[in-house]
Amino acid sequence: MIPASFEYFAPGSVKEAIEMLSTYRDDVKLLAGGQSLVPLMKLRLAKPTYVIDLSRIADLNYIRPEDDTIRIGALATHAQVEQSELLKRDCPLLSQTAATIGDVQVRNQGTIGGSLAHADPAGDLPAAILAVEAEMKASGPSGERWIKAEDFFVGFLTSCLQPDEILTEIKVPASRGSKTAYLKAAQRASGFAVVGVAVRLELGKDGLCEEIAIGVTGVADKAYRATSVEKILKGSSLEAALVQRAAAEATRGVDPLEDINGSKDYRSHLARVYTVRAIQAAMAS
Repeated sequence: MIPASFEYFAPGSVKEAIEMLSTYRDDVKLLAGGQSLVPLMKLRLAKPTYVIDLSRIADLNYIRPEDDTIRIGALATHAQVEQSELLKRDCPLLSQTAATIGDVQVRNQGTIGGSLAHADPAGDLPAAILAVEAEMKASGPSGERWIKAEDFFVGFLTSCLQPDEILTEIKVPASRGSKTAYLKAAQRASGFAVVGVAVRLELGKDGLCEEIAIGVTGVADKAYRATSVEKILKGSSLEAALVQRAAAEATRGVDPLEDINGSKDYRSHLARVYTVRAIQAAMAS
């Protein structure tokens, strides 16, 4: 299909984009890589009167180290995240996850900021962002604010960004010693996660699990941390029987989705299975 008519803007700076967003906030959409918005517009599920294209703001495309963190501009593409040697070394979970997104064309065009702001409950990156305990920077007319990953995703296709705010940067802790993995059961046509599990863990010299973070996507109306699983496994030797028992808590406190891709019971089952597999893959990394 062809999108409904709209007025197009291409600001050259974040300041200019915020001014436009504030002016047209009642019926406007931000365009980054276009891999989420454009299909919706073609199907006329989204019919904005105004579209603000952020892709020409060069200052939002970077991946660089700063102290004990890595700063990622919102317009960095999935391919850049996948291929970044800095991320592969110091935050490998993001690179591992980006490599599973869509296909080559989607990864070359889609952006990390656009994906996170879209807050698709079947998106891959939200699980990884939660597991690495990232922070997101929102920029608006009142200035800038940092939002913890655990507070960023609110519900179905909804983040905590205000209507006049733009996600401009993602900050992740450097975690060179972590063992990580992201595994998913994917929809065949789109590659979106029916269930996806991101794991980051650290083992002590005694082999015990000193730290573990598990992000889950595809199961509920938003990505979430599997804290019940984490509590059982932290401080343990991650023996197979214990991991299996802990994984049964992967959907504790959430209401699994039910749709054409699977029933509630099926998603709960997949969450258990992929939690076990992702932990095992992380331990072997």
